[in-house]
Amino acid sequence: MRKLLGCAAGLLLLSGLAAAQDRDFSKVEIKVTKVAGTVYMLVGAGGNIGVSVGEDGIVVVDDQFAPLAPKIEAALKGITDKPVRFILNTHYHGDHTGGNAEFSKLGTLVAQENVRKRLAEGSEIKRFGKEPPAPKEALPVITFEHDVSIHLNGEDVRAIHFPHGHTDGDSVIFFPQSNVVHMGDDFVTYGFPFVDIENGGSVSGMLAGVEKVLSMTKPDTKFIPGHGPLSTADDVRKFIAMITETRAVIAAAVKKHKTPEQMKKDKLLAKWEADYGKGFIKADDWIDALYDDVTQGRTGQERYHNHGHAGEKGSNRQ
Repeated sequence: MRKLLGCAAGLLLLSGLAAAQDRDFSKVEIKVTKVAGTVYMLVGAGGNIGVSVGEDGIVVVDDQFAPLAPKIEAALKGITDKPVRFILNTHYHGDHTGGNAEFSKLGTLVAQENVRKRLAEGSEIKRFGKEPPAPKEALPVITFEHDVSIHLNGEDVRAIHFPHGHTDGDSVIFFPQSNVVHMGDDFVTYGFPFVDIENGGSVSGMLAGVEKVLSMTKPDTKFIPGHGPLSTADDVRKFIAMITETRAVIAAAVKKHKTPEQMKKDKLLAKWEADYGKGFIKADDWIDALYDDVTQGRTGQERYHNHGHAGEKGSNRQ
């Protein structure tokens, strides 16, 4: 079932709003899971939604596709009758921001400044095509460079920018009182991750960011991935190990002056294909991403020293 969900997530990942309009969302169900404390996770079509609920209202993290907005709103009403106050976007991709225009009628859109920029200007990814500029009502009205906090429901919800990971506008959302973290697409469970290199992403940046998040959380923290089931620190460590190990393999091959085509022919990532090659990013795609990362000399460490701690310092680092 996890593999089927992963493939579905892959097909929907980065689907533009135009493509979403051509899809039949009538049979999509929004499933609600209580995570911990004030936090719930909503799963439908597109990126996982995080929700903090309480007497002060609702904070929503990501909003999937526009046609699903009524179903998402109905699911929220099933949890609480309090109003939506804020909507946070973890990054700009349409499967996480497609509902912005609808939810902006309910609350305030908040995101890292690069999210607004890419939504406002439109974007392009070669394998997926062009995404036109988003309408004004879909643009975040509050933006930040490094981090922002929303104090609601006794929860100090904190969004921290982790640069050059999945994209250049990634935010990881911490719910410290509930001991929950929403990872956006810097951590996914459908297989090899997609790294939007054309829009500021990098493998090393993703790896450094996820390692940093793990060092800022507790051993029993619950992680909401961008796509896939609720996860644990052990799941995140496995993800980190996969990226570290596969990058090392490709780096060694680069030192031997092998081309990506030779690496693919030699099936250098065969060891990981069974567990990670079932999503929409295949082993050959991951080789291309790793080769780019190694040959461009990316480090992924820029600006991380500026980020404060949102949880227990160092308690999850091993």
